[in-house]
Amino acid sequence: MASFQAAPGTVLITGTTSGVGLYATKALVERGWRVITANRNPLRAEDAAVNLGLPSGRPRQLRHMFMDLGDLESIRAGVGELLDSLDEPLDALVCNAAVYLPRLSRPRRSAQGYEISMATNHFGHFLLIQLLLDNLRTSHRPVWTGVSWGLEPPRVVILGTVTANYKELGGKIPIPAPADLGDLSGFKSGFLSPISMASGKRFKPGKAYKDSKLCNMITTQELHRRYRDSPILFSSLYPGCVANTKLFRNTPKLFQWLFPWFQKLITGGFVSQNLAGKRVAQVVADPEFAISGVHWSWGNRQSKNSRQFSQELSEKATDPKTARLVWELTMELVGLKRGSRD
Repeated sequence: MASFQAAPGTVLITGTTSGVGLYATKALVERGWRVITANRNPLRAEDAAVNLGLPSGRPRQLRHMFMDLGDLESIRAGVGELLDSLDEPLDALVCNAAVYLPRLSRPRRSAQGYEISMATNHFGHFLLIQLLLDNLRTSHRPVWTGVSWGLEPPRVVILGTVTANYKELGGKIPIPAPADLGDLSGFKSGFLSPISMASGKRFKPGKAYKDSKLCNMITTQELHRRYRDSPILFSSLYPGCVANTKLFRNTPKLFQWLFPWFQKLITGGFVSQNLAGKRVAQVVADPEFAISGVHWSWGNRQSKNSRQFSQELSEKATDPKTARLVWELTMELVGLKRGSRD
């Protein structure tokens, strides 16, 4: 059998000041990749990287740039700066940054007036992807097939979650409510105050997060459908329950203490930040993950030497009609164009 070995490439990762994004950065740098990180606080991202032993002052290998995923204009400016500075195209984009604010009593708004979790987790990454597609298409990362050299396809990788997929146990939890976009009346109405949910219903902060992650997985599926003839591969993943990251810093202190132990001792779903980062790096870099339209998972119960598999997604994430409407409405809301809605 031919042995596939792809050369390291250049990747942009969002949200790397802590957690999975930080450890994915570490894993990819250790593989020889050139990593560019995008954060609201690049100095904090650099400090976090240095604390993990990653290089400082070597922008050719690791570079930190400013980008606020909750501000569409910041994304546009950041992409412009990035494209002007690149001496070679990106080979991968990892959409990792996320906002989770389950204790809010009223919605927090983005610079454009959108509810902040949807604005950051979905709108921001959606716009970022759209602005980088042309650059990613020109990727030319070589791969040795064991017989000859070829080109490894560029990849867009989006972090998903079990809580937005009712085909998994975590997606069936009724508190605060399962992920559900309803008829998207909130998006259709412009998603500005007083509207704060995609469905147009009453604000529920925990559900707002779930809905935004459902939109992430819908986006992956729709990108795969729309760009089948493109060289770019689109996938999402759930690396396991990383229960001790700063994503949960806005939850009650008791929850922050109990949740990791619950995942370790009861569900068996706990995954370390280091292992989760390595799994993201696998999806970004390894030829065996070069399949578009897949939601990668390692299962809820973690076992030694467990292997990845393609996780089935619920109809809410895969329905083409819903996906087309989410796409068209999001295109409008991020200011790219008016959707046809046919």
